Amino acid sequence: MSSDYEQQRSRLHSEYTEQPSDEPWTDLELALPHNRSPTGIVSFVECVLVELTYEDVGAEFVSTSVAGVKRTQFIAVDDVGQRFQKRYFDDRLGWHETIVSRGAVRNELVSRLSQLSLDRIDETPNTDPDTFRVVPIHQF
Repeated sequence: MSSDYEQQRSRLHSEYTEQPSDEPWTDLELALPHNRSPTGIVSFVECVLVELTYEDVGAEFVSTSVAGVKRTQFIAVDDVGQRFQKRYFDDRLGWHETIVSRGAVRNELVSRLSQLSLDRIDETPNTDPDTFRVVPIHQF
């Protein structure tokens, strides 16, 4: 009897540890171009802002072009989600940081995620797509 219990317990433990995280923010990622509607983008951004406010996560938009990689990261800096640290990285210029309002983050994310990446039309097809994701802060 004891061995059956141990086998079941071991199986359940391995199933639990091998499954992806149940955190609500794990599926908040998007590659551009995409087929989401403007309303879908606004809903997506609102979900992102909620997670940034209440979880230890940040949002990151990465754009790769012939000129190099550009990263924009947003991290909530207060408990009510009204102020965010915006970190911008450009291969040529390095890091720049500033504090921005929730409205500014919302507007920038809606704008960026609504774009069709028109500035990348002349690039080689091997260039990575622009990506957006929500990740734990310690991964920045």
